[in-house]
Amino acid sequence: MYVAPSLLSANFLKLEEEIRAVSEAGADLLHIDVMDGHFVPNLTFGPCVLEKISSITSVPLDVHLMVKDVPKFVELFLPLKPKFLSFHIEAEAHPIRLCEYLKTQGIHPAITLNPHTSISSLEHLIEFIDMVLLMSVNPGFGGQKFLPLVYDKIRELRALIEKKNAKVFIEVDGGVSGLNAADLEEAGADILVAGSAIFSSKDYKAAISSLKLEF
Repeated sequence: MYVAPSLLSANFLKLEEEIRAVSEAGADLLHIDVMDGHFVPNLTFGPCVLEKISSITSVPLDVHLMVKDVPKFVELFLPLKPKFLSFHIEAEAHPIRLCEYLKTQGIHPAITLNPHTSISSLEHLIEFIDMVLLMSVNPGFGGQKFLPLVYDKIRELRALIEKKNAKVFIEVDGGVSGLNAADLEEAGADILVAGSAIFSSKDYKAAISSLKLEF
């Protein structure tokens, strides 16, 4: 299991300290939610902040775009060369074209599904992407309650990946903690995004280890 601490739950007044702490504690990715105030009712990080983040850690960036004008934001974040760049299928009319473009730029394309969006929407997309991010809360704010419906979606997605013989990571974001990590792994998840479960902990290494199921 890979773990991606969500910086949305970090202490922004001590952001550099927080990033260094989770990096040293075993983070595999740094999950960064980019919100435009339109697709979701919140505003967060811009390219100038991410540029500073990438300068103080070697942990790869996992950028999640929660925006309406996806191509415009893709161009803004391309120079930062995140490992994964995910966008919502609900917001983009030409996802295959965009995924192919990201691959030419050396970035792993990922598609995000809101809780209500069916796995069937990926039937003709799965071969073009490297990761699917399943939201287990309604996107826009941290600290929300986990929606158990995601378990069935993980299983359905895993079946589709195997059916298509694709190499695609399954990432889950929202309400993830040590209490549901084992169930998420059993369902078929590969990467867990966790905010409050890590940043509200007094021991980041222990919190990350609990999500990786290392005891």
